Amino acid sequence: ITMVSISGESGNRGQCNYAAAKGALIAATKSLAKEVARKGVLVNAVSPGLIKTDMTHDIPFKDLRNLIPVGRFGEPEEVAKVVGFLASDSASYVNGTVMQVNGGLYS
Repeated sequence: ITMVSISGESGNRGQCNYAAAKGALIAATKSLAKEVARKGVLVNAVSPGLIKTDMTHDIPFKDLRNLIPVGRFGEPEEVAKVVGFLASDSASYVNGTVMQVNGGLYS
């Protein structure tokens, strides 16, 4: 399970290097998923949006409130639950996908 970012899916002004790195991880995840599936290995990515972390601590929420349809930043536990799902037997037919955890924020 790779951790990517909404920036890797759509890019973001001022984050060219970050978006490129996360976009490359998405491509690598999808390619690796095809390569190792026949061996019973599943490969997926989790793509968080704005999550309450040290990385987003200084971002003023009031500036982004209208961009996030659910009206808040995500919690780390919400991302962890998606990772847990992908690591479980419940996701035994999920392969090569990017699971978005972004409150509806698609930029």
